[in-house]
Amino acid sequence: MDFFDVATTQRAIRRLKADPIPDATLRQIMDAAICAPSGGNRQGWSFLVVRDAAKRKRLGELYREAWGELMKVPYYAGASQAPPDSPAGKMLASARHLGEHMGEAPVLILACIALDPGVKPTITTGASIYPAVQNIMLAARALGIGSCITTIHKFRDAQVKELLGIPADVETAALIPLGYPLGKFGRPPRRPLPEVAFADRWGQALAG
Repeated sequence: MDFFDVATTQRAIRRLKADPIPDATLRQIMDAAICAPSGGNRQGWSFLVVRDAAKRKRLGELYREAWGELMKVPYYAGASQAPPDSPAGKMLASARHLGEHMGEAPVLILACIALDPGVKPTITTGASIYPAVQNIMLAARALGIGSCITTIHKFRDAQVKELLGIPADVETAALIPLGYPLGKFGRPPRRPLPEVAFADRWGQALAG
């Protein structure tokens, strides 16, 4: 696919088929991940690819519990009152579906980043892992595979780490389910570019 077709139609796909993803396809996606940049080229990332049915089922159970925790957060609690056909209502329905069916996705990827001793994760920690996460999602889109990024599993981070044997000094930065989509790819609804891209000064819209 053309790069811009991939980049502009790679949207969050949360409704996924259970059909398996071929090994060669998965390896191609993961090879794209490790070509992403990282701070100081340290490549402190690790990617735990979960295909075992029992472990996926357990991750799904933990994720469902975590989803329940998230729904106590004011924003999501408020969104639950939105009309079903509103943007917030549709988003919530999609996220709820994932919360109920995470364990059925044929592949679950935990993107992890090693932390320096005594250093707590910050927003800049993601600079060395999230480019790789985006590469995973773009590569998946190019191959017709749906994905999304979630961090809701962090509500059950200790249990997730115990289940998968992840060391304490490794941060589970993102959970990415992969699967062939039940829905369609397409350009997602976004705010107009002049509202978010500024030229030389805050609030001065970038010319078209």
